[in-house]
Amino acid sequence: MPRKSLSRFAVRGVRLVLMDVDGVMTDGGIFFMDARSEGRIFDAKDGVGIWLLRRAGLMTGILSGRTSPAVKRRARELGMEEIHLKVVNKLEIYEEILLRRGLSDGSVCFIGDDVVDLGVLARAGMSVAPADAHPAVRKAVRYVTRARGGQGAVREVADLILTAQGKMEGLLQALNGRRP
Repeated sequence: MPRKSLSRFAVRGVRLVLMDVDGVMTDGGIFFMDARSEGRIFDAKDGVGIWLLRRAGLMTGILSGRTSPAVKRRARELGMEEIHLKVVNKLEIYEEILLRRGLSDGSVCFIGDDVVDLGVLARAGMSVAPADAHPAVRKAVRYVTRARGGQGAVREVADLILTAQGKMEGLLQALNGRRP
């Protein structure tokens, strides 16, 4: 499948990276441990990507239609600024975030994988879908990752943004004890 291109402006202007959870941060699988508990498997490399985004001064967050203690815990561990679970209308919450943070659509990257994400994807300046997203979503976004959801798609987006914004080299040098 051909990948769509992003304008440099769309990537360089990103200040907030929002994402869905199931199918983006995870492979979409949900496992039930008992009548009340459920779990997810998160990719550690995606977590490092989110950590790098935050270290570079970008905000991160999730918009998910579901809720679970595992998702809350992961978002808090990663220090995400915007955690919105059990969301019925993602576009409404997205607009509230923009208003509260004083942001425009052009300063947001949104990563979504299914049709419930299309409203936000249509608005975000940088719209992204994992390689295994629903076909309608892949068709609607500006960028489709090589990686599948829960298997490095978030990290791929983080690396793309940080490189385009000229922040990756300095982060790598700082992490390895060298001055940028």
